[in-house]
Amino acid sequence: MKIQFLSLAALTAVLVGCSEPQKSSADDPFSGQLIGSAMSENITSPSTVTNPLFKASPLPLDYPQFDLIQTEHYLPAFDRGMAEQLTEIEAIANQVEAPGFDNTIVALERSGQLLDRVSRIFFSMASAHTNDEIRSLQQQLAPLLASHNDAILLNSALFARIKILFDQRQSLSLDPEAQRLLELYHLDFVRAGAALTGLQQERMREINADMAIMQTLYSQNVLSEANDLAIIVDSEEEMQGIDDALKQAASEEAAERDIPGKYVIPLLNTSGQP
Repeated sequence: MKIQFLSLAALTAVLVGCSEPQKSSADDPFSGQLIGSAMSENITSPSTVTNPLFKASPLPLDYPQFDLIQTEHYLPAFDRGMAEQLTEIEAIANQVEAPGFDNTIVALERSGQLLDRVSRIFFSMASAHTNDEIRSLQQQLAPLLASHNDAILLNSALFARIKILFDQRQSLSLDPEAQRLLELYHLDFVRAGAALTGLQQERMREINADMAIMQTLYSQNVLSEANDLAIIVDSEEEMQGIDDALKQAASEEAAERDIPGKYVIPLLNTSGQP
C-alpha cells in the first residue's frame, strides 16, 4: 500500500541489522497543508530546481542516483510528495462517482509515488549511512509524516467510501487478492481511528505526533549504541586468521574513530568477531 503506514522508527529498524557502520561526525533520532514556509522555500531554492528525487531514476530497477542526491534534496522532496498525495487523496475521497474498487482502492494504491520513492531512499540512508544532518531531518520529519498519515487515515469521506466497499465486499466479485486488500485497507483505517468521534480523533493525532518523535529518538539511540559497541584490537598479531580485506576495513574504522594503529570490529549482523 502506498500510504505510509509504517512509522519512521520501524522503517529504520528494519534496515539496522544489515547496515554498514555509521559514518557519523558525532554520537547521538501527515495534515492537509504544506509543511511550512521553510520547507516551501526549499522547493523553489536554486539548490532544488534540479532535485533528482522529483522524478523517477533512469537507472535499472529504479536504483537511486546517489551521485546526484544531496541531503538538502530530501526535505523539499518530502514536502512535495506529501502535498501531491494529499491532492490525490482529496480527489479520491470527493469524486462524484459511486465507490468502486478501482476508483477507490486501486487509486489509493497508486497515490503517493513521489513520497514512496523519497521515503525508501531517505530511510535506507538513515539506517545505513547516517550523519548529523540526516538524524536532525528524521526528527523534523517524524511529526510531519505522522500528521500526513492522520490526514489520510482520518479522512471521513475517504473512510466512508472504503466502508461501503467493505460492507459490499461479498457482492463485488473480487478475486481473493483484491478482497484481502480491501479488508486490509478497512482494518488499517479502523485501527488508525477512522471510526472514532471528532474529539477522539484529535487526541489520536496528538498521540501519534508524540509517538513518532519518541520512536525516532529511540531508534537513533539504538543505532548509535550499536555503533559504539565494537571490539578494539591493539595489534596486527591479534588479527591473525582474519583476511586482509577485513583487516583493512577494521584499520580504516579505527582511523575514523581517531585511534589509528588499532583495529575496530563493529557490531554488525554477519560480522565475525574473534
